[in-house]
Amino acid sequence: MILLKRFSALLLAFVLLASACTSTKSGFEKYSYEFLGAFDTMIQFIGYAQSKEQFENFVTKGRNRFFELHKLYDIYNSYEGINNIKTINDNAGIKPVEVRQEIIDIIVFSKEWHKKTGSKVNIALGPVLAIWHRFREEANKDPSAARLPDIEQLKKASEKTDISKVEVDEAKKTVYLREPGMSLDVGAVAKGFATEIVAKELADAGFQSFIISSGGNVRAVGKPMDNRSKWGIGIQDPNSASGVQDYANLDTVFVDDTSMVTSGDYQRYYVVNGQMIHHLIDPSTLMPANYYRAVTIMTKDSGVADFLSSAAFLLPYDKSRALVESMEGAEALWIMPDGTIKATDAMKKAMKKLGGARNN
Repeated sequence: MILLKRFSALLLAFVLLASACTSTKSGFEKYSYEFLGAFDTMIQFIGYAQSKEQFENFVTKGRNRFFELHKLYDIYNSYEGINNIKTINDNAGIKPVEVRQEIIDIIVFSKEWHKKTGSKVNIALGPVLAIWHRFREEANKDPSAARLPDIEQLKKASEKTDISKVEVDEAKKTVYLREPGMSLDVGAVAKGFATEIVAKELADAGFQSFIISSGGNVRAVGKPMDNRSKWGIGIQDPNSASGVQDYANLDTVFVDDTSMVTSGDYQRYYVVNGQMIHHLIDPSTLMPANYYRAVTIMTKDSGVADFLSSAAFLLPYDKSRALVESMEGAEALWIMPDGTIKATDAMKKAMKKLGGARNN
């Protein structure tokens, strides 16, 4: 049985939805639902349905699909009867692995966008990211033992990160990592890519007006079925608090039928000698990039927004802005280390405080 909430404000992983209005279009009620477990984050649905049962059917379908995609894109765990990303990594230099179409799609997508974004986001960076993950996990268990990886260790691992050696046979539906020691890590795109899949499938099933939040990934479908013309999505202020649940709203963005994804230094990190060491690693330096506190991308496709937010975070501002402006339909907001906000024109116009946007 799904637990439902009616007319409640939801604290999202990187946003706070605007307060719900009480009036709705005839025949529709507003409900929300949240769950944990898939993609190691809180996933939330809020939307309008003609009955509790109808909403329950939609979100059950969405929840089950998220768990299914989580298993397929998992790099840490094996599952009976499933060839997933971990299976591909386990067979690096050994043999091609037959996988489901969802894995083919995310790898082909990631290879294409690796080229489009100047090679800043590389799903073959797994050997390097695994080292950072291990050091972060050790620090979380014992903060007094927090330390940085040795740069020579990182450089050696980076020798196994050539994305051209990730071979995809779309006809046979196989993936092969040509060199032993290679490994894939799709963390920079998996949540957004999965969110887009779920959103499209629910829309095709007849869900007309809803929003999904999966960590720092938000996908809005349609418009709210009340007296508002757009969804109100709040951007967290990364400088406002140390805990996710305590973050204040920096501004509100009014959107419909689009995606917003944030990459930030406050989402996953540990501390060494008072310095925040976050999880967004520049493949050029093999170290965390420190140009921004956060970058938010707004664009139609959640997978694109997720990938582009990572790439934009890893580039200095001039290059980051040039990259975003070169992408049709993409808008961005940058929060600088000193708290200064920069935004593309259309993003600014959609913002309540910065651009004077209204939701009516």
